[in-house]
Amino acid sequence: MSEERSASDPSVSEEMTFTDHLDELRKRLIRCVIASVIGFLGCYAFAEQLFNLLMAPLIKVLPPKSTLIFTSLPEAFFTYLKVAFVAGLFAVSPYIFYQIWKFVAPGLYDSERGYFVPMAFFSALFFVSGALFGYYVVFPFGFQFFMGFATDLIRPMPTLKEYLGFSLKLLIAFGVIFELPLFIFFLARLGLVTSAGLRKKRKYAVLGAFIVAAVLTPPDVVSQALMAAPLVVLYEVGIWVAYFFGKEKKAAADKKDAVKKDVAVPDK
Repeated sequence: MSEERSASDPSVSEEMTFTDHLDELRKRLIRCVIASVIGFLGCYAFAEQLFNLLMAPLIKVLPPKSTLIFTSLPEAFFTYLKVAFVAGLFAVSPYIFYQIWKFVAPGLYDSERGYFVPMAFFSALFFVSGALFGYYVVFPFGFQFFMGFATDLIRPMPTLKEYLGFSLKLLIAFGVIFELPLFIFFLARLGLVTSAGLRKKRKYAVLGAFIVAAVLTPPDVVSQALMAAPLVVLYEVGIWVAYFFGKEKKAAADKKDAVKKDVAVPDK
């Protein structure tokens, strides 16, 4: 790959040693940490509003006279800190994904490295879209289902810690799984996967979707099903992404053009 790296980019050498990669990783991580701190400080000023927004799906379905509680003195304070920190991560996610792809870029060919800016943008877009899907689609349906078990004898009073851990875990998990089409796009551009191969492995992908959902979600069937279903849909989207943008598509187009010009193109 090194012979095709751009000489115009002074930050990219012909060959990077293991130490160079570690130094590059250190710089990217420091920048991500600084961005996260800035995002946290900016969001902490609105911590109460963000917390109320996060609570809204649950508050709507809580039975009368039910409320959230906290069982330790600093629990409410740390809840606001966690909400501000996660909100800050989402706010600066475009910059964080940009740093991630910038770290990967030196190992790519010139033609592939041109994708890292759009990839950084769409990575952040898909990450936030996944979290929004969890908030607006999964939360109302899931919480309504759970509150259906409340009776006059069994009154739900979840703690702040439990609800925060449950909701933030789901938001981040849905943000991560929505990256699947981009991940497949990246692998397809490198020639590591093809649309035909992905179709053949569809049944294993469906099984894997439910396994991943079982790992990333709380131990209940509803949450797992609500995550596995969109994960299967995203896999199908990834198949089409690999079909339109994969290397085999580009190779076929190049060969077709060459045949038109009566130029023999050897099979790779």
